[in-house]
Amino acid sequence: MSEPSPPTPAEDKPVWMQRKERGSFFLLQLMRRISLIFGRRLSRIVVYGIALYFVLAVPAARKASRSYLARALERPVTWVDLYRHILAFASTIHDRFYLLNNQADLFDIQVFGAEPIIDHQARNKGMLLFGAHMGSFEVLLNHARCNRFNSCVAMYPENARQLNRALAAINPEAITGIIALGQIDSMLTIHHQLETGALVGVLADRAAGPDQYLTLPFLGAPARFPTGPFRMAAMLGHPVYFMTGLYCGGNRYEVHFEPLADFAAVPRHQRDAAIRETLQKYVATLERHCKAAPYNWFNFFEFWESAP
Repeated sequence: MSEPSPPTPAEDKPVWMQRKERGSFFLLQLMRRISLIFGRRLSRIVVYGIALYFVLAVPAARKASRSYLARALERPVTWVDLYRHILAFASTIHDRFYLLNNQADLFDIQVFGAEPIIDHQARNKGMLLFGAHMGSFEVLLNHARCNRFNSCVAMYPENARQLNRALAAINPEAITGIIALGQIDSMLTIHHQLETGALVGVLADRAAGPDQYLTLPFLGAPARFPTGPFRMAAMLGHPVYFMTGLYCGGNRYEVHFEPLADFAAVPRHQRDAAIRETLQKYVATLERHCKAAPYNWFNFFEFWESAP
């Protein structure tokens, strides 16, 4: 095993990691209280106002939203489109308060493609689930909790510490089962979880430091995607599925699982080709869902910029 990489200087970090987390713990706590006291229907009035504020007062997010939507919608982007995009993002955060408060009955959640996941869990087989910053990750976690899946999440928690604190105040289990990426023992922990039959979720559309990138066509233009998660999957030798929890407006969500690759059957000398093929399939699947549910993409920075 190679030596761990030294800490990444701030100026060498990807754009998304250089962005400071907006809001404050006090405001998030206030929003949590309003949401749980007045209920989802009444407190959504506040969500509409928050979305409007971000559209008008945060030009960087507005610019990134316009750049993405122009590609996904393939037409001129209107202010209504920008508002719908930000509102979808705000809605998924608002709904997390209820999902974590064991109020999943408030939502109409449809699930597609979960049969292989259930089968793997029944046979105590580990699996990697690769998602993206798209839709609601909490809906996916809720699905795992409801089905009593052995599951955990590997993520970079630095850019959402305040939100995670507010969510943990609702349900302390919200921050359990999280494997912090970027640590010396992260890979060993993921390997152990897979060997014990766990589902390990990873958001694979962003890198958090020096990584190898593969430039692939995405929504009509070249974009750089990190190969790190896919190299990890090849090394650990487990099946990989795509996952997403799409917000469909109102109280409706769709959870999707789709197979990407099974690295258990890939010989060592074929890994590089398999990594490239799997990443291409991941990007193609991500693009298809972006076009089907365009307001669910929540990377509010210029995704098509060159990686550092």
